[in-house]
Amino acid sequence: MEMDSQENTTRKSILFVDDEPKVLNGLERMLRPMRNVWTMSFAESSQKALEILKDSHFDVVVTDIRMPVMNGLQLLSEVKRLYPDTVRIILSGESDRELTMKAVNVSHQFLNKPCDTEILKAAISRIGDLSTLLQKDSIKAMVSRVDSLPSLPSLYVEIMRELQSNDSSIRKIGDIISRDLAMTAKILQLVNSSYFSLPRHISSPEQAVFLLGLDTIKSLVLSIQVFSQFKLKNMPVDYLKRLWDHSMLTAASSKKIATQERQDQVVIDNSFMAGLLHDSGKLVMASCFSDRYAEVVSMAEGSRLLTEKERELFDVTHAEAGAYLMGLWGLPYPIIEAIAFHHSPGRANTKQFTPLTAVYIANILEGQKAEYFTDRSQLAVDHEYMAAMQLKAAYPFWDMPEPDRLKEASAHEQ
Repeated sequence: MEMDSQENTTRKSILFVDDEPKVLNGLERMLRPMRNVWTMSFAESSQKALEILKDSHFDVVVTDIRMPVMNGLQLLSEVKRLYPDTVRIILSGESDRELTMKAVNVSHQFLNKPCDTEILKAAISRIGDLSTLLQKDSIKAMVSRVDSLPSLPSLYVEIMRELQSNDSSIRKIGDIISRDLAMTAKILQLVNSSYFSLPRHISSPEQAVFLLGLDTIKSLVLSIQVFSQFKLKNMPVDYLKRLWDHSMLTAASSKKIATQERQDQVVIDNSFMAGLLHDSGKLVMASCFSDRYAEVVSMAEGSRLLTEKERELFDVTHAEAGAYLMGLWGLPYPIIEAIAFHHSPGRANTKQFTPLTAVYIANILEGQKAEYFTDRSQLAVDHEYMAAMQLKAAYPFWDMPEPDRLKEASAHEQ
């Protein structure tokens, strides 16, 4: 499964770490068919793994948690510090809840041991596909370091107040998280990976919160600090508010479009969450590039496209950065695809309706209705892609002159 039509032929280097020789031998035997695709190394301790890492670059480190002298969490902390572009995966049968909690901020994904061969191969292969989004190791390193995305200050204060209350409500907490794209992204990382062995398909942020439970959410937020507040002072406050509002509206429209197209419930659910997260890369860029990104946002509000300026200054766009991080966090592929190509759906390797289709249409519809979009070329329609989708619902405004199209789009959504 590739993120783009360009074939990714680079061999990936994987380092497996476990203190049990039988486990390492089993992994080596189980993954022997992948020798022509991956370069694999095996280490029986964290110390040995660090020695190997000094001599060779690895794309992925897969480690157990409980090991003598230096455990897997300590190893991944060192990997994060020394080799930040390396993807960090835990493969463990560890059921210690405290250790699992601590794993959240040092690993990108958590897989249960014993792990089905196909699940392990799929997880690592998808990371290889993600690398086509970000070509520079320096950019990968910056994005890979991101533990959490910054939340809207007002919602961060609201969630902290609710969690510290003596009568916290799981329903209120779910509602707050569902209104914040940063909190939603982090919660989906936790439930879509195997940190807490929850169902693979999650229909909504609220359901994810309910499944995690009040005690787990409190520990994650208050002790592990999986959420963070937006503190970039130079970022225009009105821009942040618009970003959150646009994300919520796009999510609602994406869900409505998928429903109108009579898609199954999984596609509808993923369309909503992809719509909510489609611009998450803007938070990734703000986290990685700090005040420089605030300058780009200010400049891009004129005649130039934001994505053009991002590419010019950072060699990456918010769509690519957001998709890369969400992919590292193990979110479902249809959501990653929608984030990656929501401005350029023709680049995706799909010829049927997916959450990308819903998000692409919804993003244009909501952009057309928003007064702050001063550059309408951002909203140009890919007619070839739209024709290939053979949509069931009526979207008659694609070929209209702009004033008529805007009027019709508003009427269609009411």
